[in-house]
Amino acid sequence: MTADVRLRRGRGSLGFSFFVQGVTFALLVTRIPAIQDRYGISDGLLPAFLAAVPILAGASSVATEHLVKRVGAATVLRWAQPLVLLALLGVGAGTQMWHAALALGAFGLSVGALDASMNMLGVSLQRAYGRSIMLGFHAAYSLGGIVGASAAWAGAHWHLSLFTSYLPAVVVLLPLAFHGSRSYVDRQDAEDPDAAGKGLGAGGFRLLLPLCLVMACAYIGDSTVSNWSAKYLQDVLGSSEQLATVPYNVYMVTTLIGRAVGDLGVRRFGAVAVVRIGTVVAAGGFAVVAAAPGAWTGMLGFTLLGIGLCVIVPQTFAAAGRLFPGASDTAIARLNIFNYVGFLIGSPLVGGIGDAWSYRGAMLVPMALVLVTLFQARSFGAEGARYGVGHERRAGDRAVDVGRGGNEV
Repeated sequence: MTADVRLRRGRGSLGFSFFVQGVTFALLVTRIPAIQDRYGISDGLLPAFLAAVPILAGASSVATEHLVKRVGAATVLRWAQPLVLLALLGVGAGTQMWHAALALGAFGLSVGALDASMNMLGVSLQRAYGRSIMLGFHAAYSLGGIVGASAAWAGAHWHLSLFTSYLPAVVVLLPLAFHGSRSYVDRQDAEDPDAAGKGLGAGGFRLLLPLCLVMACAYIGDSTVSNWSAKYLQDVLGSSEQLATVPYNVYMVTTLIGRAVGDLGVRRFGAVAVVRIGTVVAAGGFAVVAAAPGAWTGMLGFTLLGIGLCVIVPQTFAAAGRLFPGASDTAIARLNIFNYVGFLIGSPLVGGIGDAWSYRGAMLVPMALVLVTLFQARSFGAEGARYGVGHERRAGDRAVDVGRGGNEV
């Protein structure tokens, strides 16, 4: 098998892995009320259950940094993804509260390893291609989220049990994902094998901190949409209950569209310009939501949020790979922790400010935090670069045509 074919197959299989994870995560988070009802979890105890997932995922991401030095990111992802799917099925299969705790704990631990290893492989493949492809992988995740949310809606509409709702997805996706994992292209296949396993070096984490801050702020914005959009539209803007379910779907669709075309923007204008534009659009979206006189204007704001926020996270992972070309696995594992930090902070932050002051005012807080990205934009690469910095452009000259026209994600 030629190197070009191996890279194309690796890209397609990794894109499918992102898609599967989008489906899986959406099936979990959109059925939280049903999970609460099934296990009799009180409103007071529910936040502890939900917080345990990202906390365990963050710990698992740290452990993955060391594990990939021994077995490689491809091996970690090959086994983490089936564990995530089985943990999801376990959430739907239990009957006692401790069953839910065990299944959600397993989900958190496995999803941390999955998120870290998946983005490690994406960054190393992008380096091998020599051009921006990370947004395409995250577009596949967004597509999976739409599919998963639609499947969850169908399960709720037909009053299916959690296990019955989850089983078809697991039966179909698990063997396909495991089969596709044989085509993953690990760092040692795509890059210099001598580079693997290096640490960030003295002062390395300090250099990574601006990107960590951007990642946390981006996920605070994302969690605000996922947790508060429906309540905001209904309670603040006076929409119907049915209309209040629309903003998150619109947000996911615009996220998909933005990521599907975002790589073209990065290749044409560079990562810094794309991230700055996305930041301004996202901040404008929060401003529109905060000032909206009615529901339809509010939905316009959430649409702008999807277009703006969608580019930031994939480019943050890519920037970490460029910043530490010899230790990208370590950088991504540590950066991935701040995904969960933002998720943990976002919802209670907006809720607390909304209860103490006003939900309109609360929307200005994630707006201000997202704008932090403007001050850190130079961390995403050289101003004029279309992909990476000097040595990566030279690699791009050699590899720019690899996979063109085939297996696009």
